[in-house]
Amino acid sequence: MKTSNLLLSLTGFMFALCLIALPANAQATRTWISGVGNDANPCSLTAPCKTFAGAISKTAVNGEINCLDPNGAGTVTITKSITLDCHDIFVSILNTATNGIVINFDSFAAGDVRKTVRIRNLNLNGGNTGLNGIRIVGAAASAGSAVFIEDCLIDGNFGAPGKGISDERSGGGELSISHTTVRDMAGSGIVVAPASGSTTINATLDNVRVQNANFGVAAGAGVRMMINNSVFSGNTAAGIEDDPNAQINVDNSVTSNNGTGIQSGGTTRLSNTDIAFNATGISGAGSILSFGNNRISGNTAAGTAPSLIGASSSAFGQQ
Repeated sequence: MKTSNLLLSLTGFMFALCLIALPANAQATRTWISGVGNDANPCSLTAPCKTFAGAISKTAVNGEINCLDPNGAGTVTITKSITLDCHDIFVSILNTATNGIVINFDSFAAGDVRKTVRIRNLNLNGGNTGLNGIRIVGAAASAGSAVFIEDCLIDGNFGAPGKGISDERSGGGELSISHTTVRDMAGSGIVVAPASGSTTINATLDNVRVQNANFGVAAGAGVRMMINNSVFSGNTAAGIEDDPNAQINVDNSVTSNNGTGIQSGGTTRLSNTDIAFNATGISGAGSILSFGNNRISGNTAAGTAPSLIGASSSAFGQQ
């Protein structure tokens, strides 16, 4: 009997030690959110959280938050390398009078060496009063950082500054936007403008649509941007704009029905692009260069004629 009691005591003691050894704030590599979830849950597949904000604290660095069903995921500030992926599920963030997603690289831990954020298949609706759909900030800590935005829809930001995507990193980094629509903005649809005014941000836009903003896309000093297979239409000021010391290459794209099709203060290189039905086709004191295969037509005023880049390499193209 004494032996039995001793064994039970030892078993209980070992169990208690195990409980003590378990981390109180264990984080999972993959977590889940659901419209019927609860942020008090562990965010597992069988006990999902309700919002991104609830799940992010329970997700490990370089982990992933996925979505189980259509729902409103709530606004969120991202402070670690992470993926928000709701592919094939309709998930929306309603960001009335606030920002939808803020990525703050200054808040990333020193050991977070990848400094990479991926946002996939989300709808962000400012409800006519939103500030920024996605805002990216960071000083020196943002050096070497990367943000990937894929398959997203951003709409309805008319509160100041009224932007769809605003990249303000002063430490530089990489921005990739693909298969994404930005529409109905009081300010710029997509603006990449380092807060320092000179740090390099390398940006690529592929299959992007920006409609009914002030500027469709705007690049500040230090930005190097490649735009491919994209459309900028119905923007009040200009479809595409770059500041002094910014560079934009535009290929196989359309800028139409804007105040100005291309407004260049830096360096703009055009290839296989349609600039049509704008009040002014091309304007600005920057360097506007053409590979000789663009179509500038139907504008109320053609504006500044671009300069050819190099000489013909063959009868079929331009160098």
